[in-house]
Amino acid sequence: MKRVAVTGIGVVSPLGNDREAFFAGVAAGRSGVRRLDAAFCERLLAPIAAPVQLAVDDYFAAPKLRMLDRVSQFALHAADQAVADAGIEFAAENRERAGVFLGTGMGGSQTTDEGYQTIYGERSDRVKPFSVLMAMNNAAASWIAIAHDLRGPNLTFSTACSSSAVAIGEAWRRIAGGEADLMIAGGSEAPLTFGVLKAWEALRTLAAIDPADAAASCKPFSAARSGLVLGEGAAIVVLEEWEHARRRGARIDAELTGYGLYTDAAHITRPSVEGQAGAMRLALAAAGVQPSAIDYINAHGTATVANDAVETAAIKDVFGQHAYRVPVSSTKAVHGHLLGAAGALEFIAAILAMQASTIPPTMHLHASDPECDLDYVPLRAREGVTLRTVMSNSFAFGGTNAVLVARAP
Repeated sequence: MKRVAVTGIGVVSPLGNDREAFFAGVAAGRSGVRRLDAAFCERLLAPIAAPVQLAVDDYFAAPKLRMLDRVSQFALHAADQAVADAGIEFAAENRERAGVFLGTGMGGSQTTDEGYQTIYGERSDRVKPFSVLMAMNNAAASWIAIAHDLRGPNLTFSTACSSSAVAIGEAWRRIAGGEADLMIAGGSEAPLTFGVLKAWEALRTLAAIDPADAAASCKPFSAARSGLVLGEGAAIVVLEEWEHARRRGARIDAELTGYGLYTDAAHITRPSVEGQAGAMRLALAAAGVQPSAIDYINAHGTATVANDAVETAAIKDVFGQHAYRVPVSSTKAVHGHLLGAAGALEFIAAILAMQASTIPPTMHLHASDPECDLDYVPLRAREGVTLRTVMSNSFAFGGTNAVLVARAP
């Protein structure tokens, strides 16, 4: 197995649209959750989300923009950042050994929503001519490959909330197994449409609005938690075979050392200790480390009643007494749940935490659920902490649980 380096990072998020702005927001505990002001919000029970502020006209020409759903806009911008951050000149690379693995849960949901409104709401037959190409789940990955002329494997993974963690893990496998030299991997999601928000509302998993502060509505591990808050954005990493990165003098952000994939085969939405613990154990085994080597866990931490208690129990199951010593935090409290892009964004948060020697806080955690009794780094970042090895958890409806482990280079 070859070693795999992380050499580039790109972010479009509710906290900012580059790696520096994103981590500054996470570390400061600045919430990107807010009340929505779209016309349809009067029909929502809790009109809150974590939206992205991105002037897309600054990045895409009008003819190109007409072919891109919001999910592809985010993905292309984050991928361009990651490639620039890695300092890659693809003209000097074997493009047949470079590819794109991307995760998304909802795909081009804005295009789909607008199309349904046109057909059923307005009873019109004039649908946008590029609707299929904009809405298909693999559009974003395809546009990234076209933008950089990459001829290697191009796959889109849709495993709900673990999609982008799976994309990164599967890209790691391609490089570690010698099938590729370089992969652009991550995820993108743009689910803040009326149809998607109403569908999630019907599932009864969304948070109620905090009456004192809407920005504090997402409360992972809290006794007062009431559900998740949806967010949008994209998170992309460049993964590279270690010696390939060294030869070209690349700056290495981290080494991706482990990936675990374990399926709950019991219920479509209910998480299990066995499934989450199984993914963590497989990731640790792949990384070749004991649980005691993990210095920080970026939790899945959705702020739903079921997940947070199960994840806490799963961490205890895997880590034993070390579970009470390892810091655990959920950054979803401030950037929301990016669904198919969540795993990649939180993996990046864990890498940047390692670089900054700063553990991001779990915000809005004033009183923990008694079943959630670990060190969740409440309310304030922990600075000056040496982090050598970190874990990022991503668990999903459908039961696909994915865990990534990285270490400092």
